[in-house]
Amino acid sequence: MVSVSRRNLLAGGGAAAVGVALPVSAASAAPAPTVTAREGVLGEDLCLLPATVLAEMIRRRRVSPTEVMRAHLQRIERINPQLNAFVHVRDGDLLLIEARAADKRVMQGKARALEGLPLAVKDLFDFLAGAPNTFGSVPVKRKRFVPDFCAGYIQSLLNGGAIAIGKTNTPEFGHKGITDNPAWGPTHTPYNLAYNAGGSSGGSAAAAAASLAPLTQGSDAGGSVRIPAAMCGVVGFKATFGRIPQDWPPAPHTPFLHPGPITRTVADAALMMDVMGQPSSSDPLSLSERMNYSSAVGRSIKGKRIAFTPDFGMFPVEPEVDRVVRASLDALRDAGAIVEEVPIGLDQLTAFDKATLRGRPVELADLSDLWVGLQSVLYTSAVDILRLHVGVDLAEVGDQLSPEFRQMIERGMSTSARDYQFGQFLRSDVLHAIEAIFTTYDYIVSPTLSVAGVLNAADGTTIGPTSVQGMAVNPLIGWCMTYLYNFTGHPAISIPAGLSSNGLPVGVQIAGRRWADRAVLAAAAVIERRRPWAHTYPR
Repeated sequence: MVSVSRRNLLAGGGAAAVGVALPVSAASAAPAPTVTAREGVLGEDLCLLPATVLAEMIRRRRVSPTEVMRAHLQRIERINPQLNAFVHVRDGDLLLIEARAADKRVMQGKARALEGLPLAVKDLFDFLAGAPNTFGSVPVKRKRFVPDFCAGYIQSLLNGGAIAIGKTNTPEFGHKGITDNPAWGPTHTPYNLAYNAGGSSGGSAAAAAASLAPLTQGSDAGGSVRIPAAMCGVVGFKATFGRIPQDWPPAPHTPFLHPGPITRTVADAALMMDVMGQPSSSDPLSLSERMNYSSAVGRSIKGKRIAFTPDFGMFPVEPEVDRVVRASLDALRDAGAIVEEVPIGLDQLTAFDKATLRGRPVELADLSDLWVGLQSVLYTSAVDILRLHVGVDLAEVGDQLSPEFRQMIERGMSTSARDYQFGQFLRSDVLHAIEAIFTTYDYIVSPTLSVAGVLNAADGTTIGPTSVQGMAVNPLIGWCMTYLYNFTGHPAISIPAGLSSNGLPVGVQIAGRRWADRAVLAAAAVIERRRPWAHTYPR
């Protein structure tokens, strides 16, 4: 077993700052939710309640953290073998000890914002002290890597009272929008076990949709919170870059990597943001403003201007997805918002050849290849971290890696600084095109994905579609209308728009101006109130 400390991991990872605990005063100040659950709710019925309701019931001593933990452990034992959402569940006796400690704090009147709520943690760079961390990778799984510290935002959630119940499945190092890997196999959406949960935070999204945990956490470099949220019919929120402090390597230096909440309700996502979305000196890119996110959930959007794009001018979209998303727009109109279909202008951008500097109109393949290229360079840091501190050299175990991930490593290793910076030109053009829309409109609304579902393979190799509506797309990310906001750093959320005719969830994506995180949560909550989705969850 390899035990890696924060100190020696950061020493070789290029990050100079060490994380500190975040205060939860903003979360504590959030308005208490209305408790609608009946008295005496017991057993697995507890698992079906929103986190906000459970938290209030715990504070009012109507249910104990121990009862909540027992119920979730029972449900995980029964359902997880079908879903493959969790790849590691912590020792039950230890979890109950932590729950009983939470019981005591409640009885002493010292309950924190998330006191006693079970939390699912992604198996990527979202380190949980003492829990095996495999990154969805066979060679790392064999090495039994166990960090002895938590990622800063995970520690914040624990400091807020949450109890980490285990680690959730992800594709190998999060390299694609599908959750499947040779180490653990695919994660299934609870709506149809033949279909994938989406990625890369698919384990967390499936756990949320199946009520295996009221709080689940993901990370988003190209849509990895929002993609599985769409495929599992839950809420996935990527805040403005810098809202959630990050202290784990490789330290993000541009608006690309974002941790984020995945929950069953918008209010639950806001509750998690109240705790994990506060500034910290451990991250030099952390935004300094303290925010109460929960207070935004009931806001009106009357008079707000919404730019709707069905495809960003270049994504092929399945008719079923288009139908369901367009229907969800009525909720925004009914709330008094002004909805207009607007060309975003990405198809008016120019791609330049590096050698000749000749330009041509940008195509979808250019944008998805740009994402793959930038992500490939980030993976070179992961290679160095594993080699230095885990004792795994990915270059020497290529035959054990997912083929697409191995290709990305090879591409990252061969990318020159000039090539990398050249890609930033196009990325900046995307930012300017999006910002131009926000000079007139408050929101950009679109489908989250081009497709309603992706069938699982049987051998750990599931990828996304290679074509949609007869148009070729990159199977890693090209069918996802999410990574554009990783280029730009804008806040974006995916919430359920409805179900396709074959019963699969369809997500609608709402993006807002930079720093307008609460406005995005407010718009999402409007759709939730007018088109609720809780009744669609498979029981």
